[in-house]
Amino acid sequence: MGLTPRSSVRRRQATRLSWQGRTAAAVVLPALLGCPLDATAAATPQPPHRASTPRSVTPARQRAATPSRPTPVGEDMTVNAARRAFHFSGAQHVADSATRITAATLARHNVVGLTGLQNLAPNVTIQSLLGTASTNFYIRGIGFSDYTQNNTSSVMTYIDGVPFPLSTMAAGMMFDIDTVDIQPGVTGTTHGLADTGGDVNIHTADPTRTWHAGATQDIASYARSRSDAYISGPLTDTLSFRIAGETIHGGGWQTSPANHTSLGDADSWALRAKLRWTPTARTTIQLTGHWLQDDSGVVVGKPVINFLASQKIPTLGYQQANWDLRPQFAHLIGRSADTKPSEHNTFWGFDLNMAHDFGFATLRSISAYETEREGEYTDQDGTTYASGDQYRNIVANSFTQELNLTSKDHGQPLQWVVGMTYNRVRMSQQFYFDFTAYVPLRGYLSETSFRQNQQTFNQYAHVSYRLPYHITLFGGINHEADDRQLLGLRTVHFGINDLNFTNEGASANQFAGTLGIQWQALSNLMFYYKMAKGFKPGGFTGNNTVVQAQLTPFGPETVLSYEAGFKSDIIPNVFRLNAAAFYYDYHGQQYISSYLVPSYGPLGMFVNIPKSEIWGIEFSAAIHPLPHVYVTQNFGYERGKYQKFMALNSTATNAYYTAHGVWQAVYTDFGGVDSGIPKLTLNGTADYRFNPLRHYELETGLDWMYRGSQALVAGGLGSYRLPAYFLMGAHMTFHPLSDRWSATIYAQNLLNRQYFVAGGQATTTYFWIPGAPRFIGGRLSVTF
Repeated sequence: MGLTPRSSVRRRQATRLSWQGRTAAAVVLPALLGCPLDATAAATPQPPHRASTPRSVTPARQRAATPSRPTPVGEDMTVNAARRAFHFSGAQHVADSATRITAATLARHNVVGLTGLQNLAPNVTIQSLLGTASTNFYIRGIGFSDYTQNNTSSVMTYIDGVPFPLSTMAAGMMFDIDTVDIQPGVTGTTHGLADTGGDVNIHTADPTRTWHAGATQDIASYARSRSDAYISGPLTDTLSFRIAGETIHGGGWQTSPANHTSLGDADSWALRAKLRWTPTARTTIQLTGHWLQDDSGVVVGKPVINFLASQKIPTLGYQQANWDLRPQFAHLIGRSADTKPSEHNTFWGFDLNMAHDFGFATLRSISAYETEREGEYTDQDGTTYASGDQYRNIVANSFTQELNLTSKDHGQPLQWVVGMTYNRVRMSQQFYFDFTAYVPLRGYLSETSFRQNQQTFNQYAHVSYRLPYHITLFGGINHEADDRQLLGLRTVHFGINDLNFTNEGASANQFAGTLGIQWQALSNLMFYYKMAKGFKPGGFTGNNTVVQAQLTPFGPETVLSYEAGFKSDIIPNVFRLNAAAFYYDYHGQQYISSYLVPSYGPLGMFVNIPKSEIWGIEFSAAIHPLPHVYVTQNFGYERGKYQKFMALNSTATNAYYTAHGVWQAVYTDFGGVDSGIPKLTLNGTADYRFNPLRHYELETGLDWMYRGSQALVAGGLGSYRLPAYFLMGAHMTFHPLSDRWSATIYAQNLLNRQYFVAGGQATTTYFWIPGAPRFIGGRLSVTF
């Protein structure tokens, strides 16, 4: 908030009343100065100029550079407009089922990383892979588990319109956020790159034309500290800037009784700077740069199965885990002998976003360069044995150029966008393993290294046409060509042998598209139906390689999707309900299965499932029944089934080895088997806000989430399936109506539940990654 005298604050309050209706104000005026939730959480009162642009016409990231502001008026202003009780009113007329989240909602739920977003949307799973900085996304059951991060994700992450084809690059960027959109379904006809699962669009705060500054200090259990600050304002009449930073430390809640260490302490520093130049009223040029240094510890998994009879699973408490690092391995990877499981990552990048309004259309160019330098040590067997220790070193960069032309509305029935996106990735990876305690099968140190080149070119067009009787037809098409090469892959078993493998290549070239209709039956009720074909290119299995067959490229996947839904403000300003039903006909689904190497053991390998299906329903409700009460509820139910799928049965193969000490492949026809995606996801909030003092507000509330069980392998049961879990949180915030400061106390995992968020296999063990216990904290924020 700008530096403004008290009289100006009163004028701003009067201005707010200029867009609130007399009737609505009479009903909900006591809550006017509160902070209602958005359409997927709760909604803050929202002036008309902040309405979202319909995605079928203009991508959300192509917002106006700086929204206009209401003109201050006197305190006797006549109230003559309808009050908007919920956020994103414009999105209620868009034919999609996206979850749109405000910065206030993110703060209320203490979301500071990508994985926290799954608690705010239906049918969404976002998991840290093996407790590391790598992130896997699943929306409506479509996702891709890729530890090596050398393939295209099924769900693309965008930050300020820039695609991040390597999801690890987006780690640590969730600070100074404006909004987040989670878009399910086929993408690629309005922006960016083609994908089968959807988008996660993160919009960070832009420079402002008036001076603003703020700082937040958050301190919580286990000595966790999070500090944020920003400053924004004009340098000249046409030049403005914004600088924001965040640092996070502590919070390590795991301990290791074997070596008396704590695990999981955060240690990260991040900085983002934006410079915006508006040489004319029609032209905007914005340069953004960011940097992140992350030396945080990682959470160690808890083994639930050990395939070696000589290695017993330790009996430990929920917040305990064991690990080891042999001096020989530390010397090999070039790290200190006292290194704990941790990251040592540096990310930096910049993008240039330029837009010019030609009157009939807006031309936009986005150029971006992102880099990744990742050094990560993990103990994947979760024991003191040297049988699953791993270190990976990744050096990668991504260059993206997008150019599009978007029509201006001007009340015309025809709207369109055409564009193209080019992306190029260069990377080199090294994977080190300590197998010295994995005897008699291995018993050595090893290294697998490779280089990969990739380039993708997507051209797209999208058009919508408004017919009489409030009916709109829309459709889009895209063509994507992808080419990638896996080069110089080599595996060294130190003291045993040196394996060199033949280069591999993969290419794909396909069309995809979407077609739909929407009907605005009433001003507060819209129906839509759409169908689409989605496409995602294939790739390679990296990581530990011992035979050429592991490097066989897997093919592209395609999805035929069908979706119908409605959006409604059943009782305006009181009850909003949005719902959708979907069916996905999945062909060539990319799946991490296993390849059994005789006398060695199973190794991960990507395969294509010939045919599978996913269907489900979801709804989001926002309720404001009383002046001080705000309730939201998201509901998602989905089912998946393999229709044609013959694969190695990991459960049976591991069980045979445990019983006989010999690796014997067991294959199973999984046709008709449930795919094991979490069937039920629930999340919601309940808040109560009132004014204990004339110029102050107190907000208190609860939030909750439930996630159904998840199979970790095809047909997985028992240890091969993550149990369902339920979490609850609470918060209380006190702040003046001027919002110059706020004080919050909160609890995460209020009931201190024990739960597990991911799992997998590492050589001798199958393990689960535990979730964080109860955290109690406080947060103080000031703005100027």
